[in-house]
Amino acid sequence: MDFGLCTSLYAQYVENFDGPTVALDPEGNHGWLFLAGDGTATMDLRQGGAGYATVFVDGTTDKRGIWWALIERKLNGKLDLSLLKKPGYEVRIEARVRSSHAPRRINLQLATQRTTDDYSQLMEHDIPTTNNWYTFSLTTKHFDAMPGDTVIAHLALMDWGLEKYQLDIDYIKVDVVNVATAGPDKGESVPYHPPVADYKKFHQAVPVAQDSMIDLQHTDVNLNDWQAQDATGKAINVLTVDGSHYVILRWDLKAFAGKKVADHGLLELTTSALQQKANPLKDFGQVRVVEILGGDPEWDRRTVTTDSFCHYERLDRVLNTQMIIDWSVTAGDGGKTYLTIGKPVLQRMINGTTLGIAIKPLGAISASFYSMENQAGKNAARLYFDLQK
Repeated sequence: MDFGLCTSLYAQYVENFDGPTVALDPEGNHGWLFLAGDGTATMDLRQGGAGYATVFVDGTTDKRGIWWALIERKLNGKLDLSLLKKPGYEVRIEARVRSSHAPRRINLQLATQRTTDDYSQLMEHDIPTTNNWYTFSLTTKHFDAMPGDTVIAHLALMDWGLEKYQLDIDYIKVDVVNVATAGPDKGESVPYHPPVADYKKFHQAVPVAQDSMIDLQHTDVNLNDWQAQDATGKAINVLTVDGSHYVILRWDLKAFAGKKVADHGLLELTTSALQQKANPLKDFGQVRVVEILGGDPEWDRRTVTTDSFCHYERLDRVLNTQMIIDWSVTAGDGGKTYLTIGKPVLQRMINGTTLGIAIKPLGAISASFYSMENQAGKNAARLYFDLQK
């Protein structure tokens, strides 16, 4: 028997999904509520097989890919919150899941009816492969809960793409734990909207080895000579992200083969020009950074086209449809945009399972960045990270 299943029996709240049906409640008090939003994706939660539930999401009618789909349970009186008065005690949520698509992330969250910061006790968790079970946990930090409060347990899928998806859930458990004896959290976790680190503190700063653009309409045309003019009229090579153009980036990381990434890193881009709406909308007018998972692994900027890059694969198979991060571009010529690249993504890049990074528009935006052809690559894209010692 899986050890995780044995230990799950001892939590203060356990949902093993062993019944003939999943207990549902639109209020989340006596069963699980489920809800989708920020788009047209629809979802269902039901018994998926013997001993597990399945979240089904249909994103095929969605357009922008910023939907979310969550399940939630209110744990009224099920936890001994008086333990939180003792030093070193926190609340932990743990789930064992299996995904139809990968790599993908889910998030786990804990809150109470008094919580005002939706992200204070929330982490995303990286699912690296399909058809395998993974256990993830989140332990709160300085959780503001007391006897009489309602603890809310939450699991969500966000921005997975525009297809149909399944997430199997073997169990979810919630417990009040002594952090010193409970052990570290399980699985690879990534903060949601993490603070941007100081690039100067990283020991590895690797310039991009290949950069170019792909054209969604003219798929047989190479755009590596895409140009703009600076204030003096001099032609400069740029990489533009807009409604019909994506930027693709590739690094030579062979020197780090076999190494382990220490933590999250950064992608640095240098702005040449930016056009966007004067009055911003939510999740609109940003760039979406995604993993390159397939296609030609050795594309050359001087010859690459959309067709050659995809290498007979669909673009939505070559590029992960779930973003690494969505972020605003720093305006102004020479402006620096720093985008957090999660530890799991960096490790896949070093291992060679992720072949690079692509940058797409999120909403209406036209953003141009300096390419590696200018000033001997002075303002080219850079990847910052640290390795485990």
